[in-house]
Amino acid sequence: MGDHAIALGALHAGLSGVYAYPGTPSTEITEFIQASPLAKERGVHSRWCTNEKTAMEAALGMSFAGKRAMVCMKHVGMNVCADPFVNSGMTGVNGGLVVVAADDPSMHSSQDEQDSRFYGKFAMVPTFEPSSQQDAYDMMEKAFDLSEKTKLPVLLRIVTRMAHSRAVVNVKEEARSCNELNPVSNNKDWVLLPVNARRKNAALTAFQPELREMSNNSKFNIELKKGNPSRGIIACGIAYNYVCENLADLKEYDILRISQYPLPVERIRTLAERVEEILVIEDGQPFVEEQMLGVLPTEKKVRGRLDGTLPRCGELNPDNVRVALGLAEHAHDSVSENIVPRPPALCQGCGHRSVYEAMNKVIREKYPDTRVFGDIGCYTLGALPPFSALHSCVDMGASITMAKGAADAGLKHAIAIIGDSTFTHSGMTGLLDAINANAAITVIISDNLTTAMTGGQDSAGLNKYEAICLGLGLDRNHLHVVEPLPKNMEEITRIISEELEYRGLSVIIPRRECLQTLGRKLKKQKAK
Repeated sequence: MGDHAIALGALHAGLSGVYAYPGTPSTEITEFIQASPLAKERGVHSRWCTNEKTAMEAALGMSFAGKRAMVCMKHVGMNVCADPFVNSGMTGVNGGLVVVAADDPSMHSSQDEQDSRFYGKFAMVPTFEPSSQQDAYDMMEKAFDLSEKTKLPVLLRIVTRMAHSRAVVNVKEEARSCNELNPVSNNKDWVLLPVNARRKNAALTAFQPELREMSNNSKFNIELKKGNPSRGIIACGIAYNYVCENLADLKEYDILRISQYPLPVERIRTLAERVEEILVIEDGQPFVEEQMLGVLPTEKKVRGRLDGTLPRCGELNPDNVRVALGLAEHAHDSVSENIVPRPPALCQGCGHRSVYEAMNKVIREKYPDTRVFGDIGCYTLGALPPFSALHSCVDMGASITMAKGAADAGLKHAIAIIGDSTFTHSGMTGLLDAINANAAITVIISDNLTTAMTGGQDSAGLNKYEAICLGLGLDRNHLHVVEPLPKNMEEITRIISEELEYRGLSVIIPRRECLQTLGRKLKKQKAK
């Protein structure tokens, strides 16, 4: 898989530590390293982090010490780590630092379609975008070398199809050795007081032409020519594959593949001199297409997602790229008409089911004005039938703070439901706000003893949730732990009812192990 190619490429480039929070489609990068014999032999750090911000900061610390580090996350994780990521462009790096952002066009398992290339431009750092699994492997060595050469972090952006599709990859016979410990000695570069930050900002800005020249000369930005076409094609990352799948039917073409940023302006202008218009094909948002308007003369026509030549939303594929290229659409059998849709659902016997059944029973019978603020995790499926239990789900940790805000506005009965891993990721600070205000909300931390939605990784707060809540200042009389089983329904509904009546903050922790992780655990025990 593309994820595996990235992981192996990083290990062969002398990686000393990977820092990540699990999130589809990036999870398998860290899992590959955790299972790698080479990583075990070298003692490569690969423990999951509490969230993406802590991951980025820990990796920056490893870089400070002179070692090569990698950070992995899905695209929305870039929002969580934006503060240290953007500031790392100011501090610079010591040991090579590569940040991998796995975007999710078409939102297969995400809240939005954001394009992480904008973060690379925003932070003014080099960005890579592989168009094949071989690229993904090769780029890791180049990215780490470039990071240490430029003293900047490097962003590597992939998409779901690149992360989870497979191909044969040629790999090096020997892995590069890890860097020796060599901590930073010039502390002024790393202490971002305004006097230092202004100097660093000026230097980073002045360095941009050199980064653009590196992109102009990059071996990952390549050209293909055939004939003398009037239209040029710019294809970015994985979208280049979709163009290649249609090349046999193109009589003429002039293609520039872009896989390294900042934008290779000179190569784009050279292409524009040869053609009358340019079609920009990129999976994600019109990142390159928008910049083209400031790069080319106004008489040059630029087509792509903005003008409707390609769909404005969703993934690209060989078929919609084919149409944009002006080729006849392939005929397809309408197989999908005979397929019954099967939406995702909570597993039969899942503890979350019992939680929703109890909560819905209380709301239906006693408190119909209650609003339930949900969060990110497999329990978000409680928003769908048969439970239809959630009134909101915005981002990691938002359940507690949104419930508090609603209570501040005067809503009498507000429930926040959040998972165990999401709680430690970004719910603890919201709970502290609620405790300090003694907000009249009921918080349910649905604890299935794992990070279930992404495959059962360890949860950062395992067996610590009561201690965390009490340590933050929660009244012990309003902390309850229950086992979400049908036989305990009477107890659970009673506790929910009592705490909804209480005009202050309460926390209920329903705890039962995820059936999927329990099944795998029992299977391993049986095999032994």
